[in-house]
Amino acid sequence: MSRSVLSREEKERIIHRLLIQAPPGEFVNAFDDLCLLIRDEKLMHHQGECAGHQHCQKYSVPLCIDGNPVLLSHHNVMGDFRFFDYQSKLSFKFNLLQNQLKDIQSHGIIRNESEYLRTVVLCALKLYVNDHYPSGNCNVLRKTVKNKEFLIACIEDHSYETGNFWNGLWKSKWIFQINPFLTQVTGRIFVQAHFFKCVNLHVEISKDLKESLEIVNQAQLALSFARLVEEQENKFQAAVLEELQELSNEALRKILRRDLPVTRTLIDWQRILSDLNLVMYPKLGYVIYSRSVLCNWII
Repeated sequence: MSRSVLSREEKERIIHRLLIQAPPGEFVNAFDDLCLLIRDEKLMHHQGECAGHQHCQKYSVPLCIDGNPVLLSHHNVMGDFRFFDYQSKLSFKFNLLQNQLKDIQSHGIIRNESEYLRTVVLCALKLYVNDHYPSGNCNVLRKTVKNKEFLIACIEDHSYETGNFWNGLWKSKWIFQINPFLTQVTGRIFVQAHFFKCVNLHVEISKDLKESLEIVNQAQLALSFARLVEEQENKFQAAVLEELQELSNEALRKILRRDLPVTRTLIDWQRILSDLNLVMYPKLGYVIYSRSVLCNWII
């Protein structure tokens, strides 16, 4: 194994890779931990801004602008780390580390038939989300690809219980083209949970869907779309609950149990670090030790 000091480019790649792996709701925690290890404030904040921008897109981080929910995604990215919101007609930058909007600018949009349809679909989707999610958020965006108009509906709900050692996220995305008579809806539902008390357990479940919708008028399309989303998400939820029911406590214990060499002795981190010619600061050594999972634990 090479003992050479990492170059700045290698550090940047490693930091970025570690940050974008942070589970939903845990980005700031991961950033703070890495800051204690790296001890380079300028480098960390630059990588934190870049990785935070990707984290927002990946997990549909919700914001509130003028009382309206906004879900960040790659569909409303404008470039230069900016997002655009159709409801408020504002573009902005968002600093995930500070949970702060920056450089807010006003933008106009064309009030055409597609924009009216987007508004109607959003109203129908909000009714569904309010009925089915404890604290859900939704948003509908417009996008033009090769002169074809698309509507993109996003739904997000989460429960971050870091104090209870778990975080969970539900999100879905639905895309369809605005056609005169018939359109195909492409959807993806995604669920992620992270449990980190005594065991570090990540659960990710997703499903891709394709359905067709007839188009008669705007109101009919909006209602039919909301019913389709409700039907598909209910089926997905029922399937997930069924799988979890089968995965009983006894089955889970058997899956997690592994034949590991349990010595019931602590690992001498200081000796290992010395062998690798790494320099440890006293406080930094305490942080590493306190955050290491020394599990002399048998399921």
